[in-house]
Amino acid sequence: MSGRLLIYGATGYTGRLVAARATDIGFDLTVAGRNLDRVGELADALGVEGRAFDVDDTAAVREALKDVDCLLNVAGPFRHTARQLMDACIEAGVHYLDTTAEFDTFALAESRDDEAASAGIMIMSGTGWDVVPSDCLAVHTARRVSDPVRLTIALRVTGGFSRGSLASSAGIEDLGALVRRGGELTRLASAPSRTFDFGNGPEECVLAPMGDLITGRRSTGIADIEVFLGTDQGFPDGDDMAQGPSEQERAHGRYLAMAEVTGRDGQVARSLIDTPTGYTYTQLSSVEIARRVLAGQFSIGFQSPGSAYGPELATAIADTTIIDL
Repeated sequence: MSGRLLIYGATGYTGRLVAARATDIGFDLTVAGRNLDRVGELADALGVEGRAFDVDDTAAVREALKDVDCLLNVAGPFRHTARQLMDACIEAGVHYLDTTAEFDTFALAESRDDEAASAGIMIMSGTGWDVVPSDCLAVHTARRVSDPVRLTIALRVTGGFSRGSLASSAGIEDLGALVRRGGELTRLASAPSRTFDFGNGPEECVLAPMGDLITGRRSTGIADIEVFLGTDQGFPDGDDMAQGPSEQERAHGRYLAMAEVTGRDGQVARSLIDTPTGYTYTQLSSVEIARRVLAGQFSIGFQSPGSAYGPELATAIADTTIIDL
């Protein structure tokens, strides 16, 4: 591994987890964010360089990227940071990664495919739990049938959420009941629900406009895709919650995803992936992808985790298992 990684949003809840992991495995690392004092405090604690700049300050972003090979954006809501940082990375020839779960950011990344390819860089959104496990699982499951034509993904999440995650999820209902039909994004009149058995009996999940509608198409080529989401608790009000789950909370519970792929002949394959909780997985998977990029393992243009690295990426993360049903 060679080259420098810059983590933007490193002083946030997820950013601190990611920066700590990158430091532990010996990256040439720069931590960055908007607030000079908070960046300086974190940089001193980790023994790395810190840079403070606002993404809307084009000259400052350009200066910050001069000696950087890969940028990992952990600064949500990504609707406020992704476009500016993608622009800067394309201009500077710096690989761009982010940990978004915001549908519009996935769509934005996909739209920059040609520009990224011309710049010789990779753009990848969703380097965390959303969408590494589900996207890699989709590729794995699609390989189990001949001529796959339909992909259904169901996500099962549990545990607490950070303030940043809740801010990023704001407005998701405005997207409506999105699916992909015949390769095109289509909005249904209403959001249907469906039951899935993740191993503890049938659970109801609701149709959700998740990033897999973008990445699943890129990684599998399947034209008909829908995504369902289930959780064992509601989303708390941001004023009534801590900064994010404690270390003990992150260590308990499991996140699950199921992929169901139908072949043109009617054959159906189902597979399940069982992972650590989302923030723990994101801490590990985003740094693993950055490590691979800095080791020269990347494909230019817009990529999904599955299109760039195949199913084995998901299970390269500790304590993660794929089960064929």
